[in-house]
Amino acid sequence: MIVTVYATFADPDEAAKVARAVVEERLAACANILAPCTSIYRWQGAVEEAQEVPALFKTPAELADPLIARIAELHSYEVPAAVAWPIANALGAYGDWVSEAVTSSRLSPK
Repeated sequence: MIVTVYATFADPDEAAKVARAVVEERLAACANILAPCTSIYRWQGAVEEAQEVPALFKTPAELADPLIARIAELHSYEVPAAVAWPIANALGAYGDWVSEAVTSSRLSPK
């Protein structure tokens, strides 16, 4: 089973830096960096509004927790949004590709 991990970032550069790192580390098969959005949220007792950049990461379900942990390590926010959404249906070949993309080098000696 594959999942999408959704995360938001302070700007496009941070999103790209984190996306490249987790794909290179084979924690995600790919990342889609989306257009900036406006986020309205409560933080430290106040309602805040900020521009953020969302990204979607595709990975096998068993790598969701390590991927979320790595995003948190690389992230500039004190408490980053990083959540996994199950993918109910996907083209079989796509699911195979996601799994292969993250496991190929994990099975190879370094």
